[in-house]
This record gives sequence, structure tokens and C-alpha cells, in this order.
Amino acid sequence: MPALRAVIFDLDDTLYPERSFVLSGFRAVAMWAKEHLGVSADQTFTELYQLFEGGIRGNTFNRWLEIHGLKAEDWVPQMVKVYREHHPHIKPYPEVPGLLQRLLSRYCLGLVSDGYAEVQKRKLAALGLASFFYVIVFSDEWGREAWKPNSKSFEIALERVKVTGSEVVYVADNPTKDFFGARQVGMWTVRVRRPDGLYSHLEPPSSKHAPDVEIETLDRLEIVLQRLREEM
Repeated sequence: MPALRAVIFDLDDTLYPERSFVLSGFRAVAMWAKEHLGVSADQTFTELYQLFEGGIRGNTFNRWLEIHGLKAEDWVPQMVKVYREHHPHIKPYPEVPGLLQRLLSRYCLGLVSDGYAEVQKRKLAALGLASFFYVIVFSDEWGREAWKPNSKSFEIALERVKVTGSEVVYVADNPTKDFFGARQVGMWTVRVRRPDGLYSHLEPPSSKHAPDVEIETLDRLEIVLQRLREEM
């Protein structure tokens, strides 16, 4: 039977709270709005935050501009650019650095993440976690079609680590896209379902999207890995 040789992580809402990136981006946009639209930064941030907490996703800036009687086509592209290109103020979950340091003594560690590559690279740099990972795969480097649930980024990770899927655990948070591709290549899967996670309310759309194990925080990951090793 194969041994458990590698642990690969997702980034957003797995190693750090994705909400903190969103708020960091809103602060950057708020400063931009003060300079270009004459709306106070505090007001802009508060209004964007309220829209986000109210469940508005994908068209938050459109809705904010509508509130202020401004045309979306005139300003949304610039607001999105500021949001994506800002240098984020984000931190890992408290347990993450120590966990990664301990896992390094036993496993090869990797990262597989969706999202625009340059945005994800800035996130990883801000978190200061890159040195823990032997392999880092940003699916966007192969085009939007390679984003999860496509299995391409997982296949690339396996090639680089030189292991088989059954020797790897993938740890992530979003059941609608994170685990399907990993399971397609034979990986074990663990969902981190934090109570305050952006996707904690979501259920897998099918059995093929479901994780093998579910935990609330990464504090329990080492216990899960030990059990998997014992079952192998």
C-alpha cells in the first residue's frame, strides 16, 4: 500500500481568512474613491462592507456606484483594477505557521490555488508562507479553463512532487470546486469548514465533490493525517 507522502493546501479560506482580503481590497478602493470620486474613504469602506455582508457578490462595485448615481461602465474597471492589484494586508490563521513547520518534518508540502495568478502571488507574499512549500501551482497560469474543478493543477502538482494521487492529501474549503479535481487524480481530501468561512454554508453538489473528511480548523489536521496513515 502507498504511504502518505505529501500534503497540498488550498489558499483562500484555508490558510488565511478570505474575508480579510476582501476588506483589504475594499480599503484600497475606498482610498481610490476619495481621490477620484470625492467620496470619503470611511463612507465608501462602510458601504462596500455592508453590501458584502448583505450577500452581494460579484457586482458589489456596480451596486455601490448605483447608490451614488454613478455609471458602472465609467468606473467599475478602475475599481476592479485597484482591488486586484493592491498589496493586501492579511495574516494566516493563527495555527497555520506552526502547523506547516511541524508537517515539514514528515511530508512534502504543496499549494494549489485558483484565482488570478498575480493576485494569488501577492496574497502568498503578504502571508509569508511560500518557503514552506516545495511546489506551488496557480491554476490561472494555464488559463481560466484550468481553474478548479478542473484536475489540471492537481496533475501538475503530482508531476512536480513525483508522487501518486493516493499518496497525497488535499486540504481546502469550498465543496463546489475544491475536491472534485483532487479526487479525479486519486487524492485524499479534507475540508476545513470554519464556522465563519465564506463557503461554510455550502454543501457538495454531488458525491464526487464531497471531501473524505471534514474538520472545523486546521488544529485537527494532524490527527486526521495520523488516522489516514494508520488506514493505509
